[in-house]
Amino acid sequence: MSQPSHPPHQPLAERLRPHTLGEVVGQQHLLGEGMPLRIAFESGQPHSCILWGPPGTGKTTIARLMADAFDAQFIPISAVLGGVKDIREAVERAEKARDGLAPQATIVFVDEVHRFNKSQQDAFLPHVESGLFTFIGATTENPSFEVNSALLSRAAVYVLRPLTDEDLKEILARAQAQQALAAIETEAAERLVAYADGDARRLLNTLETLFVAARAEKLDVITDAWLLKVLGERLRRYDKGGEQFYDTISALHKSVRGSDPDAALYWFARMLDGGADPRYLARRLVRMASEDIGLADPRALRLALDAAEVYERLGSPEGELALAECVVYLAVAPKSNAVYKAFNAAKAFVKQDTTRPVPLHLRNAPTKLMKQLDYGKGYRYAHDEEGAFAAGERYLPEGMPPQDFYQPVPRGLEIKIGEKLDELRRRNREAGQG
Repeated sequence: MSQPSHPPHQPLAERLRPHTLGEVVGQQHLLGEGMPLRIAFESGQPHSCILWGPPGTGKTTIARLMADAFDAQFIPISAVLGGVKDIREAVERAEKARDGLAPQATIVFVDEVHRFNKSQQDAFLPHVESGLFTFIGATTENPSFEVNSALLSRAAVYVLRPLTDEDLKEILARAQAQQALAAIETEAAERLVAYADGDARRLLNTLETLFVAARAEKLDVITDAWLLKVLGERLRRYDKGGEQFYDTISALHKSVRGSDPDAALYWFARMLDGGADPRYLARRLVRMASEDIGLADPRALRLALDAAEVYERLGSPEGELALAECVVYLAVAPKSNAVYKAFNAAKAFVKQDTTRPVPLHLRNAPTKLMKQLDYGKGYRYAHDEEGAFAAGERYLPEGMPPQDFYQPVPRGLEIKIGEKLDELRRRNREAGQG
């Protein structure tokens, strides 16, 4: 006699997956009354779109709900595991659904669409244009950089936000209603929510782990102390190569540029805490010293290089203090982007200008023939002039108007640099140079 079969265990995330729009937690800026995605659902007309947001914010759920709302065949493809074969099979299934006795629309959902290369993404284009299926892509990366422009132009982009603490607490309550967790102290619940860091999937997977551990220890109440023992040191979601990474380094750079040492230290600590390579941070600090401080305080560049060297010698965590010292120094140093702007201006000028010949008096003359051709003739050796400055001498190509690429700012050492340049220009004018 055969034993009755039991349904396979469903992960908590699957058991709590919403079946209607009303059950979705968060993303009300898209799904609330009168909001873009809600309007799309209510229109009865599915459209291709890209769902862009951090992990665990509901991208797959929304795609599935869209298929349900339009009674469409739902074909999921993982760009991590799939390829052209999966795309071809999706096309065949969509054609069968369209041409069957009871025609049905198809939604093709591509998770992590940014993992597909250009040719793979291009493979969707003719079928999206013909209306064979509706394309929905999910990505944690900025689609402006990771999705082909041709595909992007045919899809609306919806930005999903990390879930708020209140959103996560609601999910926690729903999990407890499913008897997925024992009673939980308020402090422990707060820690769980912080641990999830806006990611519903992370919260639910953690809850499942806790449920098994609590049942094994026959716990009736989950305390904060027990939670700390099970979870260990609190971790934070941090994608070292993704959008959040570049947002955070941008915040660090702008805090340094804005002369806020406390904010700069905060973002610096956030990056270290999230697993950023301190060597990468050291390189960025060197860049900040040259781009945003420059000659207003030339010591900043040297200090940034020294901090990078100290880190190489000491490693983590000792060497991180030298980098932190550099962060503070750069934040409080006088700021100047004059050299940065001058260099960019010079590059732009050279790019659009003709290739002007080097004036004869500035050319080197290592051979007799070159001297006969007047290479170097009339050149004035600055060290032999008053104040080591050849007033009136021209160093730009013939016919090229004077340039003001470098304009010192009235801060730090550049105050003195500006004063010196003003004096040199005055002497040039007196010597008859434009």
